[in-house]
Amino acid sequence: MSEEMRTFGYLCPKCGKMVMGTRSIFALEAADAEIECDCGGSVLRTEFDGRNYKIYVPCGICGETHMAVCEPERILRGATALGCAQTKQFCCFIGPEGTVEKNLRELSILAEKEKQQKDAEEETFLDNVIMYEVLSELKDIAARKDGITCACGGRGYGMEVRRSAVDLICRTCGAKLRIPAATDRDLDDLCCHMKLVIPGRQG
Repeated sequence: MSEEMRTFGYLCPKCGKMVMGTRSIFALEAADAEIECDCGGSVLRTEFDGRNYKIYVPCGICGETHMAVCEPERILRGATALGCAQTKQFCCFIGPEGTVEKNLRELSILAEKEKQQKDAEEETFLDNVIMYEVLSELKDIAARKDGITCACGGRGYGMEVRRSAVDLICRTCGAKLRIPAATDRDLDDLCCHMKLVIPGRQG
């Protein structure tokens, strides 16, 4: 009879790769196990005190190491998942190899999407608070009668939000008025204006 095996899987917080390791139930009951990422940046550890398992999981979602206490039934039978305390998402899977790999692959895609979203949010504006205040102020100005107009006589305009400024663009002549949106001074300057006039294209 072939020995029953258990696969552990997690995402390495250092390099982001999927890490999987398989151990026999006999080995898990006999000694502590370590499953290390090839990059050397993280190690999943199991400790068995005769009653419960302590699993130390490097979390590929929040970057910390979580400790879970599990009964042997959860580790040695069926399939189980351990969650990240911060995000409430699963960060470690234990069970048959195919099940672990499938869940780990889905987690890897999710983690990559979240990372891209976080990076994008961090890079979006030089100062998020100032930008949102400037946009709010522009909305108030635009709500006034003839609040935003163009020197060419046009009333329609478009808005392009950049990293540290907002461009108001006349739909009639294409002229542009740049509103800086990076510092408190930029916000104060804008608050002084009851109305804004796009300069209009010359010639």
